[in-house]
Amino acid sequence: MRSFLKENHLQSSMMHLAVLLTCIGLISSTVLPQQAVENEGQGGKVVGGSNARPNTWKWQISLQNDHWNTGDFAHICGGSLIGANYVMTAAHCILDLDVKKYRVVLGEYDLSKAEGREQVRGVTRIKIHPGWTGDLATGNDIALMKLDSPVYDNGYVAIAEVPYSGQVLPNGFTCYITGWGLLATGGYMPDVLQEAPIGVVDYTVCSTPAWWGSAVKKTMVCAGGDGLTSGCQGDSGGPLNCFSDGYWRVHGVVSFGSAVNCNLYSKPTVFTRVSAFIDWLYSEMV
Repeated sequence: MRSFLKENHLQSSMMHLAVLLTCIGLISSTVLPQQAVENEGQGGKVVGGSNARPNTWKWQISLQNDHWNTGDFAHICGGSLIGANYVMTAAHCILDLDVKKYRVVLGEYDLSKAEGREQVRGVTRIKIHPGWTGDLATGNDIALMKLDSPVYDNGYVAIAEVPYSGQVLPNGFTCYITGWGLLATGGYMPDVLQEAPIGVVDYTVCSTPAWWGSAVKKTMVCAGGDGLTSGCQGDSGGPLNCFSDGYWRVHGVVSFGSAVNCNLYSKPTVFTRVSAFIDWLYSEMV
């Protein structure tokens, strides 16, 4: 089992763990549900999704790292803008605490070119959840990054709505996973942001031995497991987008999945459940 970090010219110690489980302000993040599903069924992307419709997932960010201090930043993880100058991602995406090695690109769509919609920000502070131990099965795989300046409304960036504290979605609830992760295990990483519909798997199912067993905690949310759709390397830290209570809300942070095959049947993508960490997030956004 392994994390969904992009294996792009950097080999972090986290990728070598023996048993590594894979992978306000501004403007409203409301998106009409039909906007998110127009591309459904085109096939072949996230794993099992399609090119995202431009300007839909406005809170999705690309977390990039300059591992060798050469000034060459590369995408390693996703994340979500949850404040004018705060980004939420996975704790396992933090390769080290040197803020100079990171940058956040907002309004991103095609990683291969500058489209004029992007806003690039440096990072001034990284806060990893105090319960994070480096063991994904223990949970608490969540981190907060403070940007060096607030983002602004250019029509391509929005602050994500989050769920209310303790909110749990029902089994089978359809959400969307988004990111620039591999299109298949051992495949390639796309330039264009991907999206895929993915169904929530209740904890009572996901925690059974035939699924993830004790590796899944109640502070996590599973989605997928149909053998068709999943996150993969490079999607880590990105959002689980769910339309609930009249808004698109980020209910999860991509944490881990199967090392055998990203879209292995009965091994759904596992997300940090955002509603379990609302109080911590707000206490750190000061």
